Amino acid sequence: MIYLVTTSAMSEKKQDRPWIMRTYAGHTTAEDTNKLFKTNLSKGQTGLSVAFDLPTQTGYDSDHVLAGGEVGKVGVPISNLSDMEKLFDDIPLDKMNTSMTINSTAAWLLALYCGVAKKNNIDLNLLQGTTQNDLLKEYLSRGTYIFPPKESIKIISDMIIFCYKNIPKWNPTNICSYHLQEAGATPVQELAFALCNAICILDSVKDSGQIPEDDFQKVVGRISFFVNAGIRFIEELCKMRAFTEMWEEICTKRYGVKDPKYKRFRYGVQVNSLGLTAQQPENNVARIIIEMLAVTLSKSSRARAIQLPGWNEALGLPRPWDQQWSLRFQQILAFETDLLEYEDVFEGSKVIDDKVKSLKKEAYEEIKKIDDMGGAAVALENGYMKEALVASLSRRSKDIEDGIKKVVGVNCYTETEDSELGANEAIHKIDETTVTKKIESLINFKKNRDNSKVLDSLEKLKESVVNSQNIMDATIECVINGVTTGEWAEKLREVFGEYRPPTGTSISTGLDDDEINKVRSKVSSVSEKLGRPIKILIGKPGLDGHSNGAEQIAVRARDVGMEVIYHGIRLTPDEIVSTIEQENVDLVGLSILSGSHLSIVPKIIDMIKERGFGNTPLIVGGIIPIIVDIGPSHLLNPDWDAHARVHEVWRLSTNFLIFSKDFIIRCI
Repeated sequence: MIYLVTTSAMSEKKQDRPWIMRTYAGHTTAEDTNKLFKTNLSKGQTGLSVAFDLPTQTGYDSDHVLAGGEVGKVGVPISNLSDMEKLFDDIPLDKMNTSMTINSTAAWLLALYCGVAKKNNIDLNLLQGTTQNDLLKEYLSRGTYIFPPKESIKIISDMIIFCYKNIPKWNPTNICSYHLQEAGATPVQELAFALCNAICILDSVKDSGQIPEDDFQKVVGRISFFVNAGIRFIEELCKMRAFTEMWEEICTKRYGVKDPKYKRFRYGVQVNSLGLTAQQPENNVARIIIEMLAVTLSKSSRARAIQLPGWNEALGLPRPWDQQWSLRFQQILAFETDLLEYEDVFEGSKVIDDKVKSLKKEAYEEIKKIDDMGGAAVALENGYMKEALVASLSRRSKDIEDGIKKVVGVNCYTETEDSELGANEAIHKIDETTVTKKIESLINFKKNRDNSKVLDSLEKLKESVVNSQNIMDATIECVINGVTTGEWAEKLREVFGEYRPPTGTSISTGLDDDEINKVRSKVSSVSEKLGRPIKILIGKPGLDGHSNGAEQIAVRARDVGMEVIYHGIRLTPDEIVSTIEQENVDLVGLSILSGSHLSIVPKIIDMIKERGFGNTPLIVGGIIPIIVDIGPSHLLNPDWDAHARVHEVWRLSTNFLIFSKDFIIRCI
């Protein structure tokens, strides 16, 4: 007799619950982004991750002069409560887990989120989600800071205390090592710097005396992390196990946490964008999947939430279809494989254990070094951490240039067929008319509101700061009474001032080979003829804070004997042109990664010509689509036509081959 056994009759293994699945989304307007949210949720996405545009991230309204060319470019513009309502229209906030990638204006965006909940009669106790709110890493990498470290730490502490009292399920700060790796951090630096930042924040909250000692472990338990998973699969997996073990040890030994659930290393992840290439971008699919495995395969250190970039993110903003593809990677791993049926498959591996021990040992040594300096805030202000990251990224760039570190499609196996995916065209295009409508809508909003309530709310906000009170209640009142993002931030600027951190570009690469020495000789020869060193201005116009590339160019140029002028990020066109005039520079380089080059660069060029410096060579680099090929030997001159002058790229082969030897030679 033959018995047929169906799948349903078999004993099924108990499966772990899958992680929260997100895509990072924010497109042009609140209405468009809301549609995208609903579309992605209908496809099986289980949480939201909001990308805000740069004016929103840096505390400017869409109609501000510094917002020119930046509105809606890298995310959604949110200026007031009305925008936030449109963003989450018909999305049940009491049932949604929302992550907001926002830092310097995190308190404001959380207040807006609370405002939407209140208008929909949703109890704040029911809200679940995360505000990134890690200002310390912004000084080191991403660049969307506004206020000095001391004041920023105070705002973060205020948010943590407010959430403890009012939104207990919310993660008020998300310590972010993701951008540290993007800025060049080694696994050891990523572990040490991120954990030092977390310690700095928790110590600040503890020192405030506003949390009962018996409840402090609950505060510790709401600290979450956002990490980066790179391509070195084994090393990254071990890094996550090290993170998990070290955080538990720090919670126990430093903060006396006893309840195991409050010692869990709760983290979300986006896999490495630094490693995504514009060359042969289809290869990025394999990179993304391999990197995802590093944070999912080991059960003891599995990510709580994952968002994956689009395969074409090195080219521009992914389309909804690209985001869907990335979501499907996660779903196939979670639901088609047997990954969630087993305990930790790496438990007992000598290779893994030894690597984890090594990472922990080195990371603890680095933490002690920073502790001895006085903690993360001091190590930020004295430039230690920034210089360490610039040096690490410089070494990485050199290894790629020399072929020691192989990147398929970039420095090896570069032969390729034309992409069937239409790589250069396969990105989301911004409709500039929607930007105009957004600005007009904001102007009308400001005209029609009760400005007396606005002024009164802003004055109360200022008083809360001056009197060292928690700013959250005053911030929520600002939200309700029609204050805008830019007005809230400007009032705090009046009190706190703005911060310009160390650039970290004073280091030397230590390069000393035949090719580099030839370059130095050429630079020396030209400088001798000029009677002074060749002078180059590296400018970061607009609100884009991705300074890694510009910093590497500055370091390389200085290393071969050029005089480099680099004032950091967030410069206006007028500041850049005034520097050209005052310093009499020989070459200008502009780095822009936000897509705002089409607006900002022509403006700078026109100002250069108006002031009589039309012969000064200008180069534009960053993420700039190659539209016109005008030959690699040319420099971008303001007298050229608009297409040529805007789209000549520093032919640097993505962010890696920065200021290559050959490029320097061509320039001089």
